[in-house]
Amino acid sequence: MDFSILSAKPQPIALHAYAAMAALFLGALQLSMPKGTAFHRAVGFTWVVLMATVSVSSFFIVPNFKLIGPFSPIHALSVFTLWSLYAALKAAKVGDIARHKRIMILLYFLGLILTGFFTFWPGRVMHSVLFASL
Repeated sequence: MDFSILSAKPQPIALHAYAAMAALFLGALQLSMPKGTAFHRAVGFTWVVLMATVSVSSFFIVPNFKLIGPFSPIHALSVFTLWSLYAALKAAKVGDIARHKRIMILLYFLGLILTGFFTFWPGRVMHSVLFASL
C-alpha cells in the first residue's frame, strides 16, 4: 500500500478517502460492540460525521462520467446517504431502534462496503494506493 499516492491527490479526494476508511473501521467496531451505551452513541456520532464528510466531499470531486452538469449518478447516492443519516438519527431519537438499526446497517454495507469495492477497480485512485508496490 502506498498512501503517498492518495495524499498527493488534490483536496477533497484525500479527505473523502480518509474519512471513508475511518468510517469503515469505526462502522465495523460499532457493529461488533454492545448497543445503547454511551460508547455506542459517541462512536455512532463520530461515524455519522465521517459519513456526512464522505458524502458532502463527493460533491467537490469532479467525476469522469458526468450526467447532469458536474454531477454523476454517484452523487445521487451521496444525497441518499445524507438523507439516510438524518432518518436513522431521527429514528433513534423517537425510539424506533429497529428502523435505526436497519438504516445504519444498510448504510454500512451498501454505502461503504459495496461502493468501496468499486474504488479498487483499475484506473481508480484506491487501486493505485493498494496495488502500487506490486
